[in-house]
Amino acid sequence: MASEELYLFYHGLPVPKIAHTEESLKNLETFKVKDDDVFGVTYPKSGTTWMQEIIPLLLNGGDLTPVEGIPNWDRVPWLEETRISLVVDKLKSPRAMVTHMPYHLMPASFYSSKAKVIYIARNPKDIVVSSFFFHQMASFLDDPGTFEEFLDKFLAGQVLFGKWTDHVKSWRDTDLGDRVLYITYEELIQDLRGGLERMLRFLGRQMSDDALDRITEHCLFKNMKDNKMSNYSLVSQDLMDNNKSPFLRKGIAGDWKNHFSPELEAKFNAVIREEMEGSGIMFPWDEE
Repeated sequence: MASEELYLFYHGLPVPKIAHTEESLKNLETFKVKDDDVFGVTYPKSGTTWMQEIIPLLLNGGDLTPVEGIPNWDRVPWLEETRISLVVDKLKSPRAMVTHMPYHLMPASFYSSKAKVIYIARNPKDIVVSSFFFHQMASFLDDPGTFEEFLDKFLAGQVLFGKWTDHVKSWRDTDLGDRVLYITYEELIQDLRGGLERMLRFLGRQMSDDALDRITEHCLFKNMKDNKMSNYSLVSQDLMDNNKSPFLRKGIAGDWKNHFSPELEAKFNAVIREEMEGSGIMFPWDEE
């Protein structure tokens, strides 16, 4: 099980103590959502940092200044973390925020608002690999053990924010209607500009082709990786040791093939398939 030394448990979900307190989780519950708020929602390691880069640029017409001058945790804060109480009053409308919370644990005011959600899903096999390396470099997370041990913990939901299958299902089974846009990490890798166009339309925004080209170029993984405001190089090595593994590691789809044995893949597929059965949710990677 996740260690009580490093994690708080919120409705049974492990969240790291370094960024969450009882108070920040209470604040989450009473947070006043505005109608023009925009949330990037992800299960951990599914493209959250990407959303913190993309959403403000789409909302502000492509002005790179905030993205190049303000750390991502301040420009697009996490709804559930301690930092938000320090920066929320500085956020200009429309406010952009991110969250790892499942649907049923959003603030009460969210459900009656008109706030919009962009939900990014990612192949869970790539999430496991990314998360495994993250646990190796982050001193505030527990030791992942071997890859196989970590994979078992992931499938059992003994990882940050619980089971991937629970998270994805919670956000698909909602009555949000046109307030939510579903997109996959893989679609953004394949055609970032097309993905940004979809998000723009969803947000009811317009932008010149030049501005969209500029954002697309800026938000390519290789360029984002060099942005000190986004690559977590500002964080102390004691907390995140980039020598062990860079925070923004590869930013590709399919890296799992370098880490899964055929046996592990078969085990993983069987568990995920069983838990998703009857949900009616299909992903592009289900065919792999």
